Amino acid sequence: MSPASRYATCAGHEIHYLDWGAPDAPVVIAWHGLARTGRDMDELAAHLAARGWRVICPDTLGRGLSQWARQPEYEYCLAFYARLARELLVQLDIERCHWVGTSMGGAIGTVAASGFFEPELKRRIQSLVLNDNAPQLAAAAIERIKQYAGSPPAFARVTELEAFFRAAYQPFGLLTDAQWRRLTESSTRRLPDGRVTPHYDPAIVGQFTHHPDDYLIWHHYDALQIPVLLLRGAQSDLVLRETAEQMRTRGPGARGALQCIEVPDCGHAPALNVASQLDAVTAFIEAAAAVTAP
Repeated sequence: MSPASRYATCAGHEIHYLDWGAPDAPVVIAWHGLARTGRDMDELAAHLAARGWRVICPDTLGRGLSQWARQPEYEYCLAFYARLARELLVQLDIERCHWVGTSMGGAIGTVAASGFFEPELKRRIQSLVLNDNAPQLAAAAIERIKQYAGSPPAFARVTELEAFFRAAYQPFGLLTDAQWRRLTESSTRRLPDGRVTPHYDPAIVGQFTHHPDDYLIWHHYDALQIPVLLLRGAQSDLVLRETAEQMRTRGPGARGALQCIEVPDCGHAPALNVASQLDAVTAFIEAAAAVTAP
């Protein structure tokens, strides 16, 4: 199954997204991580589309084929990403959806579903999958991410960039050679000097400087009134076990609406590309859809 590649104008910016499945099917929004693109969701999107879902996989502002920010210090933050999400859903006439977010994409889903930034989104999002994301992230892991994402390397050859990705994203888990090649080719841009570098605006890491508490979002999590699935990479250095345990006692966890699954042989973040992960996400979404069906 092949997706349609489309563009929308959100908050004055051109945003690229892949549109999988039938246009009249129930919708899943699949949102990628900090320095990644919507192509990370290919396996999940194909899997869900084959089961009757429409899956929208955006490239966040400053990533992939989407336009870069004009005011990075104001636009690379969760509140602005939630605005982009609202405008995208409105333009696509999506009244209800389920949300799967990897890392940053999970944080966007959390602040969107809480309704604090964009009240209209609270009624539109019916369930939330947090793929190695939590309302509080480990400071040491954030520093690690800032280091590699803030100064992206450049190489003469695409194969050299692939070797870099294989090392940097080893915690994603088991990827085939073909998947590593696709990840590389869908994450590459060529610089004016002819070298290749990751396909994002290095200014995206300014989020951690200009909005230092942007990922401390317990109040958003506590406000969630929807089912939540946490997929935690067993070796994750970003979502600590004690944070996952705290999630069980607050918000949807305290209300019995949180399911936690620890994903073996992965760190930050599971690639959502193997049967066990795909089946877990699918089962959660289908169960949530059954409960919220009119």
